[in-house]
Amino acid sequence: MDSLTQIVLGAACGEAALGKKIGNKALLFGAIGGTIPDLDVFVGSWLFGNEIDAMLYHRGFMHSILFSVLGAFLFGWLFYKMYNTGKRKYTTALKDWIWLFFLSLFTHPILDAFTPYGTQLFTPFSDHRIAFNNIAVVDPIYTIPFLLCILVMLFFKRNTKARTLWLKLGLGISSVYMVFTLLNKIYIDSIFRSSLQEHGITYNRYYTQPTIFNNVLWYGTVEKEDYYLAGYYSLLDEGNRFSDWVKIPKVRDLTPEDYQRIERLAWFSNDYYSIYKMEDNLYRYNDLRYPLADKNNPNSSVFSFQLYDSEGQLSMKPFERSEEKVSEALSELWERLKGKTNNALGKD
Repeated sequence: MDSLTQIVLGAACGEAALGKKIGNKALLFGAIGGTIPDLDVFVGSWLFGNEIDAMLYHRGFMHSILFSVLGAFLFGWLFYKMYNTGKRKYTTALKDWIWLFFLSLFTHPILDAFTPYGTQLFTPFSDHRIAFNNIAVVDPIYTIPFLLCILVMLFFKRNTKARTLWLKLGLGISSVYMVFTLLNKIYIDSIFRSSLQEHGITYNRYYTQPTIFNNVLWYGTVEKEDYYLAGYYSLLDEGNRFSDWVKIPKVRDLTPEDYQRIERLAWFSNDYYSIYKMEDNLYRYNDLRYPLADKNNPNSSVFSFQLYDSEGQLSMKPFERSEEKVSEALSELWERLKGKTNNALGKD
């Protein structure tokens, strides 16, 4: 999930592991632990000279269970040595620090696995991306109550029952909401299947996920032989069917035969993608797991970037969008979230 959410969760882990011994400083060290896995964005850029490889490295090894275990011992020992000096000597034990960093490192990729982006939990033994698709990468309803509980907790002394209560409250509220999103995901999938079955739509597979900032408006994509069909459903809709369907051609103007990295990009998007040729030998890569920025343009996925040849190697650069276009797309999503009275699917 987003950096703020991971910092809050990491801080809570720090409090649970060492809060009674070192007070608010445990929140800081936990937040550091919760941030470490996302440093793979910088590590990938340093390790690889290619932007595609660097992107694919994100949520890889540094988000794995193995890294959580190894990192717990490494960072636990390092921070124990730095902290356990002078007047603070013998106030904490090495095992406390190992536990703090294991909790903060391990919960980070587990939380990320609930989002559509997915996480390679079992790297280097498997590159399978775990993605439950039940919560958006940014969801204020998960984050804000959790953050407020942690902030209130700061004002209580480390050994008070009130401090423990606020920690449990923050963890409890966020966990209950996460369970709700999982149950909601099951419900949404049933609605999606019913929407397709009702109109005789056959398909190879489908994919549903919540839109950004909420768990009310959902986006679904179904794969057919030559194209994708994508639509929306809001919990506030009068009916219980997906609607606003858009037909997205399965365009593949570049293939793995052209560049091997196309195969890796296809893996990254779970084969929900299109590649359109643009001008000046540029290509637009659309990750179709995510909604369109413009419902009237099937070549406008919100997760897209430009591909180009760099000395015989395929590389990428972000696709530039104006603030006006982003604002317009968010406004349309907000209006659709409010629900609609007529959400019939229509024939394809």
